[in-house]
Formats: sequence, C-alpha cells, structure tokens
Amino acid sequence: MSVIDKPRLDHAHMLSLLESMIRIRRFEDKCAELYTQQKIRGFLHLYDGEEAIASGVIPVLTPDDRIVATYREHGHALVRGVPMTAVMAEMYGKAEGCSGGRGGSMHLFDSATNFYGGNAIVGGGLPLAGGLALADRMQGTDSVSACFFGEGAVAEGEFHETLNLCKLWSLPVLFVCENNGYAMGSALARTEAETDIHKKAAVYGMHAEVVDGMDVVAVEAAARRGIQRIRETGGPVFLECRTYRFRAHSMFDAQLYRDKDEVEQWRGKGPIVRFKGWLLENGLVDEADVAAIETRADAEIAEAVAFAEAGTWEPVEDLEKHVLGEQPPPPAPAKPSGETEEISYREAVKRAIREAIERDDRVFLMGEDVGAYGGCYAVTKGLMAELGEDRIRDTPLSESGFTGAGIGAAAAGMRPIVELMTVNFSLLALDQILNTAATMRHMSGNAFGVPLVIRMATGAGKQLAAQHSHSLEGWYAHIPGLKVLAPATIEDARGMLWTALEDPDPVLIFENVMLYNQTGTIDINAGAVPITGAAVRRPGTDISLITYGGSLYKVMEAADQLAGEGIEAEVVDLRALRPLDDETIMASVARTRRALIVDEGWRTGSLAAEVSARIMEQGFWNLDAPVGRVCSAEVPIPYPKHLEDAAIPHVESIVAGARAVMGR
Repeated sequence: MSVIDKPRLDHAHMLSLLESMIRIRRFEDKCAELYTQQKIRGFLHLYDGEEAIASGVIPVLTPDDRIVATYREHGHALVRGVPMTAVMAEMYGKAEGCSGGRGGSMHLFDSATNFYGGNAIVGGGLPLAGGLALADRMQGTDSVSACFFGEGAVAEGEFHETLNLCKLWSLPVLFVCENNGYAMGSALARTEAETDIHKKAAVYGMHAEVVDGMDVVAVEAAARRGIQRIRETGGPVFLECRTYRFRAHSMFDAQLYRDKDEVEQWRGKGPIVRFKGWLLENGLVDEADVAAIETRADAEIAEAVAFAEAGTWEPVEDLEKHVLGEQPPPPAPAKPSGETEEISYREAVKRAIREAIERDDRVFLMGEDVGAYGGCYAVTKGLMAELGEDRIRDTPLSESGFTGAGIGAAAAGMRPIVELMTVNFSLLALDQILNTAATMRHMSGNAFGVPLVIRMATGAGKQLAAQHSHSLEGWYAHIPGLKVLAPATIEDARGMLWTALEDPDPVLIFENVMLYNQTGTIDINAGAVPITGAAVRRPGTDISLITYGGSLYKVMEAADQLAGEGIEAEVVDLRALRPLDDETIMASVARTRRALIVDEGWRTGSLAAEVSARIMEQGFWNLDAPVGRVCSAEVPIPYPKHLEDAAIPHVESIVAGARAVMGR
C-alpha cells in the first residue's frame, strides 16, 4: 500500500472523520423533524446510515474536482463545503438557499465548490459526470469527476452507456455506487440478475472494487487508491460501497418491504457506532471529544434553522427568472460582398460546423457515425480527417449517454454540438434533454448553464416508413429552458448554427431531411444569423401562410399558384419555434386578416395549434375568417410513396386550405 492509500489516522484526522459523519446525521435528524412540521416539503431522502461514504470520499478530492450526486445528497453537499445555512435554506425553498430556493431537497447545487447538484432521475447524473470529465480531458486539466449513485441506477441504460463511453474515451470519473440493498423498495436480488455490482463495471474493462461502506477508514483508503489511479492513468475507476440506509427511501415510505429487526441489526453496525466505538475502545478519543463534536453540530444546525426561518421567499414577480440565461444581443448582419456562390443546405451546415470548430477551441461535434462514416446524411463527411478525432467524435449508439455527456461538457465550459441521427432517436435522449439540459439553470438558481447545440434530422418524404419519418419539433417547442430552431434556407442553416453556439442555453436545431439536397446562393461574406424572429419570405395582402422548415418551399410554390388565382399570399417562415415571434405573426395577420398554418406535425396538439391559439388570443379582432391548418394526417407515416405524399402537407393541400380560408 502506497502512502497515498493510507488515511492519515492522526488524532485530528480521526476526529474530522467522526465529526463529518455526526454532523450529517444530526443535520438530517433535524430535517426529518422539520419535515413532520411541514417546514420542509416534497420528497425528503435521508442519508442516515450511509455517512461513511461521503465522509470518506469527498475530502480526498481537490477543490478543482467536480461532484455529481443523487437526490439523497445532503451529506455530499455538507462534506463538500456547501454552507449548512445555504443547504437548510434550500430545503425550506428560501431565496437564500444554495439553489436560490428553486431546487429543494433533491437539487442542491453550488458552483463555488464544483458541486453539480443532486438529480431526481435515477441514473440521470451518470452521463453528466462523463461529460464533465470529457471537458476536463479536452481542456487538459487533471481534475476528477466523482459521481455518486445508488444501486438502483445500475439497471438504467444510462449506467451502461456512461460506463462504456468513459472507458472507451478514458475519462477521469470516480464512480461511487452507494449500494444500500433496496433501491426504492425492492431488494437487489429481486431486480438484478447479477448482484455483485462491481462486476458490471469490470466487464467494461475498468478497475472496480468492493468497499465496506460502513467503514469510513476503508472508504477513504479506497477513494485514495481510486483517485490516484485515475490521476496516473486518466481512466475511470468504480467503487461499490456496500452500505445500508436506516430510514425509509423517503419520508413518504412506510417501509413495508423489510423487517424492523433487520434495520436494527444494521444500526448496530452503523458507520458512526462502529467508528466511534473503535475510537473510544482504543482510547483514541474520549467522551468529551464526542460531546464537543455534538455540541458544535447542534449549534451549527440551530444557526442553519434560524437562517432558513429568517430567509425570504422569492417574489412571484421573479417566477420566470433563470429559465434562460442572460440573452446576448443579436449578431450584427454581415456586410454583403456582392459576390455569391451556390451551395447545398448540406454543405451550409458542414461549413458552419467546420468554421465553428476552427474559430473556437471549445467547440466539438459528437454523435453516431459523424466521423469515419461522415454522418447518416453525409453532412460531416471528411470533417474527421480535417479536424481530428478529438473534435469530431464518433460515439456509441447510446443517445442518452452521449447527449448527457454533451450536457456535462457544456456545463463545464465547452460548446458541444451533439448530433442525434434522426428525430425519432432523440426520444432515447429525451430524459437528458428535458430533465437536465432544460432544467439545470433553473434548478441551480443560475449557478450552471448548458450552452450546447443538439442537431437532428426531421421530417418525412424519403419513404422511410413510420419509425423514421417523424416531425416532433413541436414537442420540443413545448419545453421551457430550450430554444428550438427549424432553419429552412441555406443562409439560416449556416448562420443560425454560428449564433446558437454563442447562446448560453441549450439550442435544438431540426434539419428537414428533404432540404439537405436543396441548393441556393449565399453571399461569400455571410455570417451569423439571429436565432429569434420569424421572416416574411413573400409579402402579400390576402392571407398569411405561416410555416417553417421543410414546408417552406411547398408553401412558396402554393403561394405562386394562388397568385395565379388572384390571391396574394404572404409567407411567414417561423424559423424559431421556441421562442415564437408573436410580433411578426400578428403583424402579418393584421395586414392580411386571414391565416393558414402549415405544419408537418400531426394535427392534434401540433405547433400549428399553438400558433392558431396565439392568433385567436392576440389577433382575433383582425380576423375576417377562422384560422386554418394544414398538418400531417393522424396516421403513422406510411411507406408507399403515394400514401406518404398524401399523409404530409403538399402543395395541393396547402392551396386547398388557403382557398377554404378565403371562402372559395
């Protein structure tokens, strides 16, 4: 055993280990009391019995190392150095809390200590830790990301996706499984075919070991070994800490799934009883030392409670704060050169990626087959050879894992571009997009942002049948905390990506599959394009045709046909689906007094329904006719060409819809 393996068992260090555990225990005992008084609400998951793990692992980390925790994270936060006053205020939901009162018990964040928060989604923090470590690897630091999770998480796909990715890319993550045997209420043997969890990690080729999680000295020694190994090799290490929670899964839990005798037997060998007893038995501390620790803890807890009680409630007027970061000014338009070139939509996106990576060391692209293969739609063909495998990263087929890694890398200061091959595959990453990317800024009280771009192909028209022909961008436009783009033109495809990479928030870009071969002219000096604001692509006086993405060119063709019938249609390209540009929409409707919305999403619950509702709310008195909609039929998209064409908006259906609104 090397020197670094050995805990420094001098008197001061022994007292610090004991004090750390007692401090956590007594804090949580007070939280349980406050919960019964309804001072703390929601779910409350206590760490009672598991204190040796946080107390043994976290002090071995440096201030520059990062921590991702679970919803049972009060002990982790306290040991990391998040002030108890701020933790307690957060439990109350007060503005003085470490997350500004926005996160509560399950979402403690603190940027000052590199504490990247608890996570209420089982296994949800694993990809985030991988992404933090990826950022450190790419930035050339020697920092370690420690990721704590329970044994219930090992059944989640994100567990396996993250372990595979971290070993594949040799990322510096210390995985700490707090195996308390029961997940929520099911014993491990009921849910896992292999109950030796460390073996699951070993299968991926990483160093993995079992630790007695009730022995703080053993935990610390294992943490020292693991962190030393990570710093020497750069690769991940896995610790399975076998422990036991003495209290219920949460304060709602009646604990009907285990005997009280079992709990009492485990309490008899709990980490505090065990370590304190050993110290007293060997004369290493005395009862006065223990009493002094308890007195200090009680005084600190009393101060924390008083701080929380005296704290302030965030005013209702601030309800919408921290959904998005501080918004940068729109990019200045580039000065036209007068010289243009003709390129494809595909080439426009490719150029934007190349130029962004060459311009900014923080930018990189990762996704399935984006490198050696060149991308499913050939957008990134040749970029790996040009820019290298560090900046163009082929990932495993693990959408949630690598999307979550992109989120983590963004939170650590990088500017990732994540490519999800097709929109239907994005549903496998929806947990990370919805529950982490869209919420981290809000839940952390603006401590952490997620400035990443997620690109994906969308839409029908290539006879790919029901599983590869979705138009789900309207779903994502429903989610606060995201920005959602649907560039239709060559200039937007190139310039919006530039701007999105400078944005402080997660931006989703939907590229319609039918546009990749579309060609057009672009000024050779073309630059960044705003990612808010609709564009009037054709002026008109009789009806507003409102659309986005792949439908734009169908709508433009329909407008030409309508003009031959004496109907002058104004065409509005939404471009940004979240936020919607109400001002441009309402101004167009005020001019034409009629509106038809064309949307490749299904009609029920569509983006078209949202735009229609806004027109009714804000522009009703300007209307001379009901708002019309042309959407995809309420069927899975069929494979046969004639049925596929019939299922999605087409020129004839748009013209017919416009005629109907006009009363013709």
